[in-house]
Amino acid sequence: MYVGRDLSALSMEPKQKWQEKELGYFHYALSQSSPYLNSEGITLLREINEEIKRRGGLEQQEATWTSGTHPVID
Repeated sequence: MYVGRDLSALSMEPKQKWQEKELGYFHYALSQSSPYLNSEGITLLREINEEIKRRGGLEQQEATWTSGTHPVID
């Protein structure tokens, strides 16, 4: 489960100052709900994507016997 700043707190801060776990969590959450987002939500998701790309992507996690390939942002 995500424990951190909510989107209203993060909206006052530039994406460059967001933590990696915040970018990862909101990227996942907004991507899953993208068919239902309005233009502001789509813009936010695009800005998050651009910041993740600017940083070189999120930390890569390889599958092991004890964990899958889906990153758990916690």
